[in-house]
Amino acid sequence: MFNKVKILVVGPSESGKTVISNFLADATESAGGDYHPTQGVRILEFEVDNLEMPGGSESIEVELWDCSGDNRFEMCWPSMQKDANGVLFVYNPTRKSHESELEKWHLHFAKEQGLRNEQCLMMAHVKPGNENPKKAGIGGSLGKVRCVVTDLDNEPDNVRMSFNLFLRNVVALVSDRREQEELSIIE
Repeated sequence: MFNKVKILVVGPSESGKTVISNFLADATESAGGDYHPTQGVRILEFEVDNLEMPGGSESIEVELWDCSGDNRFEMCWPSMQKDANGVLFVYNPTRKSHESELEKWHLHFAKEQGLRNEQCLMMAHVKPGNENPKKAGIGGSLGKVRCVVTDLDNEPDNVRMSFNLFLRNVVALVSDRREQEELSIIE
């Protein structure tokens, strides 16, 4: 079984990518509550133990690439995208501009890389003090990508469960693709 994945965390500036990344990796934020934009990319490595897979539980090593939402780092995108197995799109549902920006992120980080919808997950990140939207999701090319609301203050278990389900899909797809490649070499 394939046991290491590279997941990109992308989206508009100030959407909560670093907060989500820190939460998923069980990393602590050293800067308190002040906003400090990510410069280029931060890579967090962690392990997800006992991920339920069709053949039983697996431990999965995750490289989570927390990518800056600033367009001035666009020249770095090809390096970030290399060998990515999945993409986590994070946006702030209270900002209308974020929805239109996500189309660009989806085009560059998923479609151009040949990633399937099952290798993508959108998180509508609820910042503390904001009202939790009753539904999340965006139309257009992102309409078929699963979207979850991430309310870390009130529903942190839902965020982790949604990520683990996404991770399971990514691992299964990557494993299947690798097996097919190996079979084609043998034939």
